[in-house]
Amino acid sequence: MILLSAQNISKTYMERKVLDNVSFFLNEGDKVGIIGINGTGKSTLLKILAGAEEPDSGEVVRTNGIRISYLPQIPEFDDHGSVISQVLAHLPNDLRQTKEFEARSILDKFGMSDCDRDISSLSGGEKRRAGIASALVQPSDVLLLDEPTNHIDNETARMFEELLMKYRGAIVMVTHDRYFLNKVCGKIAEIDRGAIYTCNGNYSDYLRQKAQREADAEAAERKNRALYRREFEWISRGARARGTKSKDRIERFEELKNREIPAAQEKLQLQSVSSRLGRKTIEIENLTKSIDGKPLITDFSYIISRDARIGIIGRNGAGKSTFLKMLTGSVQPDSGSIVTGDTVKIGYFSQECESMDPSLRVIEYIRETADRVQTPEGTVTASQMLERFLFTPELQWNRIEKLSGGERKRLYLLKILMTAPNILLLDEPTNDLDIATLTILEDYLQSFAGAVIAVSHDRYFLDKLANEIFEFRGGECLRYNGNYSDFEANVLSLRMKENPPAPKKKAVRREHSVSGHTRLKFSFKEQREFETIDDDIAALEQQIADTEKSIAANTSDYVKLQELSDLRDSLSEQLSQKMERWVYLNELAERIANGETV
Repeated sequence: MILLSAQNISKTYMERKVLDNVSFFLNEGDKVGIIGINGTGKSTLLKILAGAEEPDSGEVVRTNGIRISYLPQIPEFDDHGSVISQVLAHLPNDLRQTKEFEARSILDKFGMSDCDRDISSLSGGEKRRAGIASALVQPSDVLLLDEPTNHIDNETARMFEELLMKYRGAIVMVTHDRYFLNKVCGKIAEIDRGAIYTCNGNYSDYLRQKAQREADAEAAERKNRALYRREFEWISRGARARGTKSKDRIERFEELKNREIPAAQEKLQLQSVSSRLGRKTIEIENLTKSIDGKPLITDFSYIISRDARIGIIGRNGAGKSTFLKMLTGSVQPDSGSIVTGDTVKIGYFSQECESMDPSLRVIEYIRETADRVQTPEGTVTASQMLERFLFTPELQWNRIEKLSGGERKRLYLLKILMTAPNILLLDEPTNDLDIATLTILEDYLQSFAGAVIAVSHDRYFLDKLANEIFEFRGGECLRYNGNYSDFEANVLSLRMKENPPAPKKKAVRREHSVSGHTRLKFSFKEQREFETIDDDIAALEQQIADTEKSIAANTSDYVKLQELSDLRDSLSEQLSQKMERWVYLNELAERIANGETV
């Protein structure tokens, strides 16, 4: 059954047509990943599906009674209020108490056990996790998620993957996280030049199908070119007769002449641009740093090699960005030293991105750094470099205020590379960058003639970049050889075996034992509910089945059909709430049986 459909949608932003008469259909159980180059309209499509924005033309049709939960790129919260109250704020009053346990459970899994602190104290990554929890607890048939994995750490991303794979409704999400697309999605929708192309399967399937589609198009075009040359020679000699065959041949020539030639795929071409790096790079000795009494790194020593490829991971707030800032000299350590070689030229890509003058034109912004740069191919102008970054000559004269967030990130990345650094420090470079940019950036970094140190939560990116992993954990910087998959297979799996997760402490009813400990216990009402809930669920399932039969038998009676449809929806909602209570009560029963105390 189709849950929602967007038909013949068009949308123009600042004279740019991002969606051109496109259609999109979402069926029950679909899990769709939307991809495409930044600025092509991915977030716009999601807003239109959610009803947060109206198209210029076209229509969005939503099935009656459909419930949609939407997570924008920047979660919307009040300036103040407890985390738990903000997560539940969008729910009706009668649902907040029911959903509080689930919300606290999700936040706890995401490493946010203190749900009562003020929302204003959260970091960007923590607000993103609170936004995810808010979207997940809302009863919904469709989840619309815009860049849900931006600014969240690897551990949280894995847990989020598990939650989405268990989600029984439909999902549409904009994301550049390729592991996420592989594990969660069963359909990929690519937006390109205002059109949508869909592919059944995950991201790996999409890559195979796209490569085959491009190969087929190229083969067909080679054949058409050969035919055109042959027919052109025939036409040039002059048609000897004007019979039916000659007329048909002339018409075929005209069709070949006026055929639509497949558009060449735009690709970033990042040439390795760097300065000579001497023998001495960056030497770190006995580095120690704390913030507000919290140790981030303790007595750490390391010499960065000239061809280092280091991936830095760890929980949000563990000190990863602070470490990079200490390497640049913008933050001073509490003790220890960082000695930089005379030839070192650092290119620092900040997570926050630098402030851009919105009135500047794109090419003016780049020319502030350099008008031309030397590459292995020779001198390349700022305009040529911009073209290699998918900024067309027309787009180069646009003002920065007209660029999307991802396009600004791409422009900022180019400015860093135009300085010809020989050591690159990248703080979350993959946030907001599209897959096309990420793919070429990864290829560029593999050939970069210098050291690369990258803080990233993008597991795919770390697998392609790193041959050493630094993990910031518990005030230490731990070093491991290999890429992220090696770290996950060898370190995380061993860690899980040695330290299995302890049962989580939940906000439930308790009683005091004679020993003074607090022991979990059902309330009288919960005990009665636990004893009867299986029968209640079975009865609701039977009522839904009976209603479905009645619907099938009354297709000609519209009034009766509407009543039965409303009854089915009501019963389904009751069943959903009962199932949520069943999960809660059974978790509690298991912990009571284990004699858990707090």
